[in-house]
Amino acid sequence: MGSITVRYFAAAQAAKGAESEQLSVGDGSTVDDLVRRLGSGNPELARVLMRCSFLRDGVAVRDTAQVLRPGNTIDVLPPFAGG
Repeated sequence: MGSITVRYFAAAQAAKGAESEQLSVGDGSTVDDLVRRLGSGNPELARVLMRCSFLRDGVAVRDTAQVLRPGNTIDVLPPFAGG
């Protein structure tokens, strides 16, 4: 078990009501497990998370079955508008 940092941006930040949080994760927890956990009990955040992409320590997460490690930073990035 270890701790990770989750940072929220744009609509995810608004839905969460926070810029970031520290969470404990169990051994073998995946990005997908984290997404389900983040959305449970917060329907607005769950809706936003369905459209988000994620970075783990600054690298795009292509496979949400990636196992989280203590000390990881996960960025939650909703789609951005503009150009």
